[in-house]
Amino acid sequence: MAAFDRLKKVFSPKDETAGEEYLEIDLEKEATKDNKVLVKLFSLKVYEDVNDVLNSIREGYVIAIIDIKPLRQKDSIELKRAISKIKKTADALEGSIAGFGENMVIVTPSFAAIHKDPAKPKEDQQRKNKFD
Repeated sequence: MAAFDRLKKVFSPKDETAGEEYLEIDLEKEATKDNKVLVKLFSLKVYEDVNDVLNSIREGYVIAIIDIKPLRQKDSIELKRAISKIKKTADALEGSIAGFGENMVIVTPSFAAIHKDPAKPKEDQQRKNKFD
């Protein structure tokens, strides 16, 4: 509210010296206040629910945690379409996407990454290769 009072004072023509005053507004400071990272939970019950996920991802400051179990149980083909669409959007925005268990998918914006362990060969296969 104080900023508005100062603006009003600067722009009100009381005398000639009022025009010489100026007000600096630090836009960077104000912008960072609202740009917190949000973690949003989603549930894909029908294919159309993917639009809510995509809109949130496009905002840029959202980490989406998506429960895919309802759609997987209902229609696996629609689930594949939905995941494909989410993956394309995440790739276009240079974000990351990863499955977490059988029922969860996590999507992050470009400034966050999902740590993925490289696939390790099974111990039995390593032994077989060593002794062949």
